[in-house]
Amino acid sequence: MRSARARKTSKSASKDVERAMHKRKKGTLKSGRSGTTVTSRKQAITIGLSEARREGKKVAPKKASRKKS
Repeated sequence: MRSARARKTSKSASKDVERAMHKRKKGTLKSGRSGTTVTSRKQAITIGLSEARREGKKVAPKKASRKKS
């Protein structure tokens, strides 16, 4: 039985994340302005999601960072 909850990310956005993960494994994924090679799994996922957002795909909103007190 299927659940009634809607997907937070579209299937095409998931493909973008998957592509970023494969690029990271190959060692060809580069980060923003600095152009350094990405080795972190979390960073690869973030890059894939931000690219999907830029293309206007359905992705959950960016989480707000907490301020240190």
